Amino acid sequence: MLQMRKGRLAAMRGRHGRGSWAVVLPRGCRAVLMTLAVLGAAATGLASSGGAGRQGLAAETRPVTPAQLPGGGRVLFPGHLLVALYGHPGVPGLGALGQQSLQASITRARNEAAAYRALSSVPVIPAFEIIATVAEASPGPDGDYSYQTPVAFLRPWVLRAMAAGMYVILDLQAGRASLLAQAESYQSLLELPGVGLALDPEWKLAPGQLPLKQIGSVSSSEVNSVVTWLAALTARYRLPQKVLVLHQFSLSMIRGEQQLDTRNKDLAIVIHMDGQGSTAAKRQTWQAITRAAPAGVFFGWKNFFVEDHPLMTPRQTMARIPRLSMVSYQ
Repeated sequence: MLQMRKGRLAAMRGRHGRGSWAVVLPRGCRAVLMTLAVLGAAATGLASSGGAGRQGLAAETRPVTPAQLPGGGRVLFPGHLLVALYGHPGVPGLGALGQQSLQASITRARNEAAAYRALSSVPVIPAFEIIATVAEASPGPDGDYSYQTPVAFLRPWVLRAMAAGMYVILDLQAGRASLLAQAESYQSLLELPGVGLALDPEWKLAPGQLPLKQIGSVSSSEVNSVVTWLAALTARYRLPQKVLVLHQFSLSMIRGEQQLDTRNKDLAIVIHMDGQGSTAAKRQTWQAITRAAPAGVFFGWKNFFVEDHPLMTPRQTMARIPRLSMVSYQ
């Protein structure tokens, strides 16, 4: 299972794209993302909005009656299947989501989801998984090796996707930063009914660790701090059940996994298998990940357009046992 990514430590130094350990931004890319953020805010009129802030956004979006999920209902799993494009807007090397415009990304996500409808016994919801905080090769001004995308840049992607009947997941690659602190910085978006959260332990650094020197990991206690906060937020605003995705391709990535708090029904926790490579290798990783998972979680699977050999078809993907609740494409 671990072998699937060992070779990518060396490959990362010469390639770009998470399939080769290259979601990490090389030096200079922070300026590119900051420029994209400013241009995106200006283009949508958000730069001059006076920073409407969390309360204004929630007040404008949240209805008086209890909010519904895309497609209706208030419980996400097991009654739905999410099919998501993964990446960062405007940065093609970080995944499929950033390889085209916002409207084209919506169309592409819908097309990917459509291929699963005949294979699923539950409604299929197209989704975006947007990398909100992006792992960096350099420490940056705050020293945490993680670039935090401004809310103003992400907001049009979130709102347009929700208006199109899609679900949105914000992915955190925290580096040395606190996962809880990064999650809290996106509260104005997470107050919306169609927005969930993902944690990516691969890029979490312990004190003294540097990017690309090891596979990152996170403790169950740190994950549980996010669980407690996100569940309380969901209950406070009477939101539909939210997804909390935990990316994993090695058992070492979630320390004390059996201690994950899966009891709160305001959240649906998904263990998302991120292994890549041959079909046989991916199946082996899937078996190890699902056997080790605690009770009460759901499961997801990622397909890589470039790094998987061959790319599995939707029918092959849906043959997983336990049943999938989420499929993503990078």
